[in-house]
Amino acid sequence: MNASTRLVGHVDNKIGEFLTSREPILASIAPELASFGEFSRYLLSGGKRFRAKFCFWGWEAARSAESRGTQSEPAGAPVGWESLESTVRFESLVSLASAMEIFHAAALVHDDIIDNSATRRGMPAAHIRFETLHSSGDWAGSGTAFGRASAILLGDLLLAWSDELVADALDTLESRESARETRREFNRMRTEVTLGQYLDILEENAWPSVADDDVLSRADRVIVYKSAKYSVEAPLVLGAMLSGATGEQVQALREFGLPLGIAFQLRDDLLGVFGDESLTGKPSGDDLREGKRTVLIAMARSEMNDEAKLDFDSLLGSPTLTGADIQRLQKVILHSGAVDRVESLIANHTSVALDRLSAAPLGELAKEELRAMAVLLTERHA
Repeated sequence: MNASTRLVGHVDNKIGEFLTSREPILASIAPELASFGEFSRYLLSGGKRFRAKFCFWGWEAARSAESRGTQSEPAGAPVGWESLESTVRFESLVSLASAMEIFHAAALVHDDIIDNSATRRGMPAAHIRFETLHSSGDWAGSGTAFGRASAILLGDLLLAWSDELVADALDTLESRESARETRREFNRMRTEVTLGQYLDILEENAWPSVADDDVLSRADRVIVYKSAKYSVEAPLVLGAMLSGATGEQVQALREFGLPLGIAFQLRDDLLGVFGDESLTGKPSGDDLREGKRTVLIAMARSEMNDEAKLDFDSLLGSPTLTGADIQRLQKVILHSGAVDRVESLIANHTSVALDRLSAAPLGELAKEELRAMAVLLTERHA
């Protein structure tokens, strides 16, 4: 079993134990709150655990470089893994990695509400689960309003719980300076992704007043702050800081993580338009119904004349898009050459990330695992 798989096992156990420890609190307030525990378990029972893995390999990259230099290391788990797993230092890492996954779950809950997405990983989104709870109970009022309001609170609760785990991770650190730096980074990540989400909403609404020359740069900043930093860069840096990384190592991980995070989101944008529903768990063309103003869309519109733009914009973002409408928009995007341009961007950003990683003062085993993860993130189909 490789190190990433073993780490995920520890994170799964930690999350399960944490949720179990919170169930008596929910029950002590009111029995009706059991749904918060149940829906939290559902949200956190799946997923690829990318953020936890990046957190671990950022931690291990700095730790292994510190303890063994950057010479070649044997494949498989890090040297001394069995003894490492029983240390307080490793337990802090597991808590931090688990916090990243709970934070991600909170972001997904809020994201699905904002985007009016009914599904998550092929199953009902949190607000739809609460709406179903309302309808099955034959309660008064709007089930839709109840579902959205309840899911907002679930997302808020998950945010608070992620912060509790961060505090647990930092409380055991011997270095108070490392603890403070790690906390500052986590706080910065929360600010950036929240405001990045707002920028995404802004672009979906403000686009008629945005000059064509500015559309692409505005789409780029949404990628950076809504996704790239918090999906790749921040987990890497947080793990490294927890390990007591040097400033040079942290900077190297940022220079690797940001372009890889951009490539990751660009791939996600392609999947949001052309992805296979059976693999993504989202309806094909879902981003078109939501009116996402992504880099892909910006590039496609840049190749259209004014009449074609008007026709394209009249369809993009309509919740009543039919399957034929989706196919029509997909064909227009393909014909524009935007897909090829985005694929080229993904390749270029990935190449930059890997070049930066090669020269980084980090442990070789960790660097090899990060190279493999870069391929997995940018060539995935879901």
